[in-house]
Amino acid sequence: MSARITQRELEAYLWGAAVVLRGLIDAGDYKQYIFPLVFLKRISDVYDEEHAAALEVYGDEELADLPENHRFAIPDGCHWDDIRAATRDIGSTALKAMRAIESANPDTLPGVFGDGDWGNKNLLPDSTLSDLIEHFSTETLSIANLPEDELGNGYEFLIKKFADDSGHTAQEFYTNRTLVHLMTLMLEPQPGESVYDPTCGTGGMLISTAAEVKRQGKEWRNLRLYGQELNYGTSAIARMNLFLHGVTDGHIAHGDTLSRPAFHDAKGRLQTFDVVLANPPYSIKTWNRDAFTNDPYGRNLWGVPPQGRADYAFFQHIAKSLDSNTGRAAILFPHGVLFRKDEAALRRELVKSDIVECVIGMGEGLFYNSPMPATVVVLRANKPPERKGRVLLINAVDEVAREQAKSFLRESHQRKILDAYRGFADIDRFAAVATLDQIADKSYSLAIPLYVAGAKGADSGEQITIAEALIDWRAAAEASEAAVDDVLALLRGGATA
Repeated sequence: MSARITQRELEAYLWGAAVVLRGLIDAGDYKQYIFPLVFLKRISDVYDEEHAAALEVYGDEELADLPENHRFAIPDGCHWDDIRAATRDIGSTALKAMRAIESANPDTLPGVFGDGDWGNKNLLPDSTLSDLIEHFSTETLSIANLPEDELGNGYEFLIKKFADDSGHTAQEFYTNRTLVHLMTLMLEPQPGESVYDPTCGTGGMLISTAAEVKRQGKEWRNLRLYGQELNYGTSAIARMNLFLHGVTDGHIAHGDTLSRPAFHDAKGRLQTFDVVLANPPYSIKTWNRDAFTNDPYGRNLWGVPPQGRADYAFFQHIAKSLDSNTGRAAILFPHGVLFRKDEAALRRELVKSDIVECVIGMGEGLFYNSPMPATVVVLRANKPPERKGRVLLINAVDEVAREQAKSFLRESHQRKILDAYRGFADIDRFAAVATLDQIADKSYSLAIPLYVAGAKGADSGEQITIAEALIDWRAAAEASEAAVDDVLALLRGGATA
């Protein structure tokens, strides 16, 4: 019997689990336990739903249990009801069931339950786990009660709530969804395409592409989604997120994208994709620069970035991951990648490669729980003829709203930026098209104020050393001198006209 759960009821139900744990375990650890239990409850209830449907057809319990009647296997003793029946060592019982389910579904659910410390009774005593399981047992999470989209949206709600509670480290876990939506609209993913996020966090960018294709009324189930995530627990949440959204062709790998990229073609080369969306960790210092110097995948196209900032290592990984014909990417970076002096040689080669299609200066606060201003860089491997040799620069620093200490893009902001991107033309004080020669004349800096009149220089918001500040000051001085030269050239031109 169907008992539809509204979105509001679902959100209260999911967040209610966090209330059960509040004060008992650290808030940062909630997600290790809540997400796997929601997932175990869901697949148990869906299994029961499939069993009931098959029983109605065949009238036989054994036939109803046949694998062909179920989208995944739940071994004996591993159903939600079995966990609920346990009265002691509940954590160990749950963990045993989760591992057995993963083993029984090697193609679809490997590692999906993460690596929570379920056996630690000091952290999670039986009484707390029992309360949590009883809380989740108050609802039946069947597809009839809760279609995939709705549970997926509830899951996204929970991910955001945990991100809100986790301070500035949330940026590694969660990307502002309004910004993700804009990036997705710009790249226009199409049915049957491959989509990749090399630092996928909880999988929100991948989910966004499927949602956008679906919103357009197109076939979305044949999208091929690929993600890699360094944090094991977060990669497990991404797997669950894709599964709960009904994504059947999703591939989430755990590991370091720079040192061990997970996806390769039949010849062992880096796999290429039609669409890449990414929010790489900004300016990390602890990465294997020596290995990148001799990268077996040839990703050091433009050079080797400084040890103190791996931004251009991710940049080059993404460029190398683009399909040479259809590949396009939207990447969220700190503003510094546009003008930092110690990356000037890398940026020169980037510009010369002519794959930068658009640079957008965003407002402050769009890195989640961080005031640092962000920029979106759009790459296109094969630009249309009218865009070759040109880059569009958009000054969107004022296109942002802020409520309850959170920054986001309203639909009007997204529309204005998207229209400018699609129009690819000068817009007074908002957008400018620069040729590669013009960019070369400005020492290959992509700082937006150099091209868009009236644009304010971005405060990168990063903590920098005195030496770095001096480098940035020199870059700003050079940009200023270039602007003065431009004005003088204009005046001379006017005098001789």
